[in-house]
Amino acid sequence: MSASSPLGVALLIVSTTAAKDPSTDASGTLLKDVIEQEGGSRWQLVDTKIVPDDVVQIQRQIMLWADMTVPGGINLILTTGGTGFAVADNTPEAVSALLHKQAPGIVHGMLSASLSVTPFAMMSRPVAGVRNKSVIITLPGSPKGAKENLQAVLKTLPHACLQAAGQDSRSLHAGGVKKLEADAGISSSEGSAGHSHSHGGGHGCGHSHSHEHGHGHSHGGGHGHGALVRHTTSSANPMSNDPTLGPSRRNRESPYPMLAVDEALAQIKEHTPAPEVVTTKVNRDLPGAVLAEDVKAKANVPAFRASIVDGYAVVVPKDGNMKGVLPVVSVSHAAPGEAKELKEGEIARITTGAPLPAGATSVIMVEDTILKTMTDDGKEEKEVEILADNVQEGENIREVGSDIQSDALILRQGEQISAVGGEIGLLAAVGVGEVQTYRRPVVGVLSTGDEIVEHDRPGDLRLGEVRDTNRITLMAAARDWGFEVIDLGIAADQSGSLEETLRSALRQVDLVITTGGVSMGELDLLKPTIERSLGGTIHFGRVAMKPGKPTTFATVPVKDNAGARMRKVVFSLPGNPASALVTFHLFVLPALQQMCGATPAGLTEVPVALAHDFALDRRRPEYHRAVVTVGQDGTLLASSTGGQRSSKGEKIQALLMGGVRSE
Repeated sequence: MSASSPLGVALLIVSTTAAKDPSTDASGTLLKDVIEQEGGSRWQLVDTKIVPDDVVQIQRQIMLWADMTVPGGINLILTTGGTGFAVADNTPEAVSALLHKQAPGIVHGMLSASLSVTPFAMMSRPVAGVRNKSVIITLPGSPKGAKENLQAVLKTLPHACLQAAGQDSRSLHAGGVKKLEADAGISSSEGSAGHSHSHGGGHGCGHSHSHEHGHGHSHGGGHGHGALVRHTTSSANPMSNDPTLGPSRRNRESPYPMLAVDEALAQIKEHTPAPEVVTTKVNRDLPGAVLAEDVKAKANVPAFRASIVDGYAVVVPKDGNMKGVLPVVSVSHAAPGEAKELKEGEIARITTGAPLPAGATSVIMVEDTILKTMTDDGKEEKEVEILADNVQEGENIREVGSDIQSDALILRQGEQISAVGGEIGLLAAVGVGEVQTYRRPVVGVLSTGDEIVEHDRPGDLRLGEVRDTNRITLMAAARDWGFEVIDLGIAADQSGSLEETLRSALRQVDLVITTGGVSMGELDLLKPTIERSLGGTIHFGRVAMKPGKPTTFATVPVKDNAGARMRKVVFSLPGNPASALVTFHLFVLPALQQMCGATPAGLTEVPVALAHDFALDRRRPEYHRAVVTVGQDGTLLASSTGGQRSSKGEKIQALLMGGVRSE
């Protein structure tokens, strides 16, 4: 893009009212006039959209513009509306979550200009920044306020957009700040433009080059945190750090090879212990268990010949003619009891599900009869006229074993008992009181780090403290999948304390989940404790994925109550909340399901259509938290929730389970 080419502008009107009736919007036309009349020839309005006050719809439209990969793309995205204090005003929150870089100077310029007009401008909550190569600014919903804010910064925005688009900073800043002001048509006295400080030395050229050349954070479109830069190749070291050697002699890089996700899953499948078979009662606690053997019926269903209608049991004559008036000699209900043997020419009143009297060969529906006489007390039927002809033996009768025959296979090994599929009722119906199942593993969840404090501790955090969100989140996730969970608390960053905590945990649970302490810092003690103190094996310590690279999977040898050697599993997940929850579902869940015999292990994958372009890391598979909706044609549409950095704990929501994996 040349400095003289028109810059593309997209305008997003955020208004539930205008979304229903576009004619009610006044800001859009006014802003279009400002762009065309006061922006010189620098701008071209390429798209305008209206969305209601809804965070998802705001974010979806902005991402569609900002994540475009076509040359040029959208240089400037303006939103108007939803920046105040009203309950429905969510535009700043929606936009902030999408930004890779913040632009507080633009916000200051807009607020300064508005405050010179009215003190009530302090009630506006503007946001500005960069996503990929697009500058994004939120403007007020009032036409006057939107116009004033845009006018305050408009002349400086071409320069910002060119920088965001990737133009060379040296050439852009050639000639110094005076030339920049002259090209923009402003002077240093125009305080609202925000140029009273030295733009060329510190804010513009200096800032850009300190990132590109001073700290090695240059990464194109980029994210606010910058990409990690490595200047040497990795080598193979045999084990984790030895904590006794101190920081000066610890590994300068991870000794663990970077595994692909599929390779990591293969390691989990290979080294996760086989499921243990136990005897389980058939009761309300059975749902979720996986059968360890085929189950056969112990009895016929039904166990007796039963009527399937309300009516009259009869003995069918050879000619099948049942017409005539016949005496009612007995009554058969579904309750236990015995009726006298029935003879030809006699009938017995019978209810649905009741056993047939001895000798009965068919049942006539009550609808095919007429009551003729009653008993003397008027409480019972005495005679009934049968209207049926050509009656066959076996009509309206459910024969013994017609539903399920004794010794028939009813459930197979590997089937999971559900609470909605009727399996428990089936087992009960055929007389099965207990079954062989795979024992469901007990999960322990442990947080590590001196900086971690209980999430519900009263009072404010002290400097350096972090509330423990991972432990309750992972415990809730494991419970939601049907596993018993034990809270292992918080372990301090001391090798002896951590070792004792893990030893105690492995005596109580089958699988330990820890978070934190799996990077390269001197206080990251989990890997050394597992390898050097517990004699465990770390099967992998890094995975080529985003987020979740430092995920660790290990097994530790222990003895069971009988003294037999066995292995227990330890997963050390990253400390960042998003990474922890992603890696739990991607790696821990398949191990838990394998240990309880469930197949296939892992989350179900379904194909989705992308609602917009996804800007991905080409070096590592990227797992996006996504909103999945159903389109009018039934297609599943996935929209990214925005920035996917592992530190974005605030982005975690139930939508994670609809995550999109892209490679």
